[in-house]
Amino acid sequence: MNRNSIRKATTCCLTAAVVLTSSSFVSHAAVSAGAGELISAAQEVQGDNKQDTKKGDSAIAGVTEIFVNSLAPKQQAIDTSVDKVKNETPKKSEYDDIAIAQVDNYVNVRSTPGEEGEVLGKLYNNSACTVLGTEGDWYKIHSGNVEGYIKAEFLVLGDADLAKSVGYRVADVTTETLNVRADSSTDAELLGQVPQGEELSVVEEKDGWVKVAIEEGDGWVSKEFVDCSTHYVVAESKEEEEARLKKEEEERRAAEEAARAATRSSSSSSSKSSGSSSGSSSGGGRTYNPPSGGSGQAVADYACQFVGNPYVWGGTSLTNGADCSGFVMSVYAAFGVGLPHSSSALAGVGYGVSADAMQPGDIVCYSGHVGIYVGGNTIVHASTEATGIKYTSPANYRTIVAVRRIF
Repeated sequence: MNRNSIRKATTCCLTAAVVLTSSSFVSHAAVSAGAGELISAAQEVQGDNKQDTKKGDSAIAGVTEIFVNSLAPKQQAIDTSVDKVKNETPKKSEYDDIAIAQVDNYVNVRSTPGEEGEVLGKLYNNSACTVLGTEGDWYKIHSGNVEGYIKAEFLVLGDADLAKSVGYRVADVTTETLNVRADSSTDAELLGQVPQGEELSVVEEKDGWVKVAIEEGDGWVSKEFVDCSTHYVVAESKEEEEARLKKEEEERRAAEEAARAATRSSSSSSSKSSGSSSGSSSGGGRTYNPPSGGSGQAVADYACQFVGNPYVWGGTSLTNGADCSGFVMSVYAAFGVGLPHSSSALAGVGYGVSADAMQPGDIVCYSGHVGIYVGGNTIVHASTEATGIKYTSPANYRTIVAVRRIF
């Protein structure tokens, strides 16, 4: 046996020994079998010098194959065990880290976990935040543009039912004209249509369809044409609160100026009429009084004149036809107030008031719809093609999304 053969055989032995002893998963039987193959390989190396390299490689290959085969059953068992753990681990709910404030009015968000921490903002009752961690009896939270600490006793964490009850599931319309159908099928009856950019309340979601609330009733739309999300009321930072209060004050002043301008316009119109019947006539022969005064009641009185006129999708004519937002926009335009032609956008004009504090002239916003409060728990609105402009009572005949005051 020459030196090269001895060297190669020794290398095979060392390599196999290292491979065989490097894992705790190899059984005693597998180690014994590997040793037997190793001896056989060494004996064959002595036989023919020309086959040294080939036999040495074969020895290593044989040992490697035995090693891999001996691991396979145990590796499979390990993989199965991991899969079992994955399957048994409960999936995390989207509500696990959501906490809802349960307080009389609001709770302060502080910079540190203690009463001495700087106040960074406010989390109002039934508002939501994400809990990032715990420090003693304080939660570190993130909500809106505020991140800080709230004492745990003021929050309810991981209550899915509570989170769902205060959350607001919406569908944003992403197509130019969204068809709303009576059932979840393209063959179902067309219930109504909604323009792009509107935000609709979600009633139900299933199998690629979303049930939404519109003026004509609850109907189905394809999920392909809407973006669904859950909205919560979130914390308000100190800076945001200051900006909001400033904006509300500016809007109040603007409303007062608009009211004065409307009063001046009304007086001018009355003087020009010189005692004759004031107003304009529609194609049907009806006459309408011009806006008089600059109060919410004046807006309501003016709007009520158009009850019975037609509903026209996309229209803005108080006499020949308007849709819901076109009706509100045109009524307020008569008082010198410019408003957007969108029910969702109208939910952000003026300043907000609570539903139990509504006054005549307030804009009442619903899912995909809007009207004007006229008092007596009643709204006037351009309802549907079948009913036209009409009164509806009670005002909360559908869920009220927002109430906005201009005057």
